[in-house]
Amino acid sequence: MRALITGGAGFLGSHLCDRLIAEGCEVLCVDNLLTGKADNVAHLKGNARFTLIQHDISTPLEPAGPIDYVLHFASPASPVDYLKYPIQTLKVGSLGTLHALGIAKANHAKFLLASTSEVYGDPQVHPQPESYWGHVNPVGPRGVYDESKRFAEALTMAYHHEHRLDTRIARIFNCYGPRMRMDDGRAVPTFIGQALRGEPLTVYGDGAQTRSFCYIDDLIEGIWRLMNSDVHEPVNLGNPDERSILEIAKKILGHFNGTASRIEFRSLPVDDPKQRCPDLARAKASLGWQPRVGLEEGLGRTIAWFQQLAVSS
Repeated sequence: MRALITGGAGFLGSHLCDRLIAEGCEVLCVDNLLTGKADNVAHLKGNARFTLIQHDISTPLEPAGPIDYVLHFASPASPVDYLKYPIQTLKVGSLGTLHALGIAKANHAKFLLASTSEVYGDPQVHPQPESYWGHVNPVGPRGVYDESKRFAEALTMAYHHEHRLDTRIARIFNCYGPRMRMDDGRAVPTFIGQALRGEPLTVYGDGAQTRSFCYIDDLIEGIWRLMNSDVHEPVNLGNPDERSILEIAKKILGHFNGTASRIEFRSLPVDDPKQRCPDLARAKASLGWQPRVGLEEGLGRTIAWFQQLAVSS
């Protein structure tokens, strides 16, 4: 099996490259390295079944040879990144999705879109099932990411219905683990980085807003199962273990004995969702999947990776 992964040098994409190669696939990793890092896939450089293609999928690409799977993971995915690159985010969600779908169509390949729980916006239904249409501000600062993914979902379903393309849509909730960028602005790497440096852990608002954090290994397993399913409707992939941001900050502080860090509260960003938790009924029924790694174990693994990174750098 030959798979093309856009955004393959990113946090999620690089772990997906590892899994597909472990499953015996040949992998074409396409990434323009805007927010991804070549270091994330450097360990695969000598593997005969891995190729890194530095390319922006927002422009056309004609890969050589047949393709069996196209997995579209290219996009800035953290608020820091998509607020810094708003036009690029919109382009990769629209033109990038169009080009990735075109590659799949030309090769009669299966297609999987990495969508996001952000399509639900600041939800008025909790937990969020796939049937919920969302509560999104299209002209707010987060709209560049939210709407690019909502458009990508619509385009994917249009190709499925119009061209009978074999498609999948993964709505990915907050995920964490090794290879996250410490400066990407998401809660877990930000708190870990601040604790490592002895700085205050910055919690926005009163920290009561909730997120549901899924460890990377669990998420990749869910994506693999979705790839090999026949489910065309969106599927939530995440961990329903809902925690407040303040609780996450305190748990991370607890892993750093003797640190001078403390918690510092700041103003809540515009349109920041108050709650986020996946309804996993469809994933359980259709994929036989649910997360296995608990928060304490996942945070321990992630903190250990960042500590090792700090030592080696």
